Amino acid sequence: MDIQQLRAFLLVAESGSFSAAAQTLHLTQPAVSKRIAQLEDTLQAALFDRIGRRVRTTESGDALLPHARAVQREIQAAEQSVRDLAGEVGGRLRLATSHHIGLHRLPPVLSHYSSAYPAVHLDIDFMDSERAYERTLRGEVELAVVTLSPEHVANSVTHLVWHDPLDFMAQAGHALTQCKTVTLDVLSEHPAILPGLNTYTGQIVKRLFDERGLPVEVAIATNYLETIRMMASVGLGWTVLPRSMREDSLVTLPLDDATIERSLGVVQHEGHSLSRAARAFIDALKTFGDAPAAASAPS
Repeated sequence: MDIQQLRAFLLVAESGSFSAAAQTLHLTQPAVSKRIAQLEDTLQAALFDRIGRRVRTTESGDALLPHARAVQREIQAAEQSVRDLAGEVGGRLRLATSHHIGLHRLPPVLSHYSSAYPAVHLDIDFMDSERAYERTLRGEVELAVVTLSPEHVANSVTHLVWHDPLDFMAQAGHALTQCKTVTLDVLSEHPAILPGLNTYTGQIVKRLFDERGLPVEVAIATNYLETIRMMASVGLGWTVLPRSMREDSLVTLPLDDATIERSLGVVQHEGHSLSRAARAFIDALKTFGDAPAAASAPS
């Protein structure tokens, strides 16, 4: 077996698609199929089952997967070691980030970084924070700049960069804005528009209500904060959004019995040595962050 065959195997296994793997590798689908066939011939085992349009790993494929990932990590570490000897901050830096952070937090960081390190090629993928964690732990990206998990995630190291206060909000004409006092009990009686409970932000909100033994009537759930803001602004329900996202059509609901915030930061795999480019990027994030340097620590 060779490195190119293992890379093709990993991409097919993780995407569930030969065509998606081919697109990533800039190859034709038959070329990817040939690499997989050669690997299967070497191992004398079928690595994938093809069920309709979906491709799934077999028992043999599942057994190979962690070893293939380990090989990929070692190759990346070797490349980094050689680049580091040159003393140059350059090469390719693969990042994952959430749409919200990419829109509202990263632009000044990226502008500063690209000016300071023009030899670095930034490869940025936008996705939900939860998926970004997964891709970082699989070694598909070097860093993820995301909403940090409220619970420790095994094999991850996190650095807090920004505190992100969250506010309860509703349309200016919403019934809740007429209340003299707003409490969690009152909110639980009205429909809400919230991030999905599969997201870290949604989990933070739900935990607040769970601690009081209160239900939350979620009328609409979506992972996109911009969409949530739009739906709340037209009166479809109250919501929780980062304080920085409030606009004239929304009113902050002051709660005397609750405060809430989330943490935004960068995630890396605890077992991976970072490239010079990645270390420089973390330094750039800290420059533009609001968390003290001492707060950066393993989660």
